[in-house]
Amino acid sequence: MPTRRRTTSIMIEGALCIALCIVLEKINIIAMPQGGSVDFELIPLLLFTYRRGAKWGVQAGALAGVVKILLGGYFLNVVQVILDYPLAYACVGLAAIRPKVVGLVVAALGQITCSVISGVVFFAQYAPEGQSPLMYSLLYNGPVLGAKYILSGIVAMFMWKVLERDLPVRD
Repeated sequence: MPTRRRTTSIMIEGALCIALCIVLEKINIIAMPQGGSVDFELIPLLLFTYRRGAKWGVQAGALAGVVKILLGGYFLNVVQVILDYPLAYACVGLAAIRPKVVGLVVAALGQITCSVISGVVFFAQYAPEGQSPLMYSLLYNGPVLGAKYILSGIVAMFMWKVLERDLPVRD
């Protein structure tokens, strides 16, 4: 069980990673017309998750989602906000439940699932005529989030090798 001082230290580390996530979100590689982008925002959350585990990673991800909505996310209704922000970003913390690549795939699938459900339920009107909302949401969210996880995951894993050597977790 972590001591109060250790818990405070982990919370500060998480807050810094959330802040970096918000900053890195602004540097888009590809921006989509109806929201979403390929960027490196997940790197700090992934590194925090690898370092501190799923419990802390899920909490930091959910809080990052809350901060993102407070800083100007798209608000349609409460359920859509929960799916697109805290729940979707909490999935990043799932990267720590398995070895790096498997965990990364689980996290990506979790976030893609949240975004696809939100797309089907709340953004079906954007689907082209004749295309099912499910297919449209999968084709819109899957490649964007997949690319984001692949790029962020590659960078985070390279960075983790250095951090693991130079900045070990103290239990």
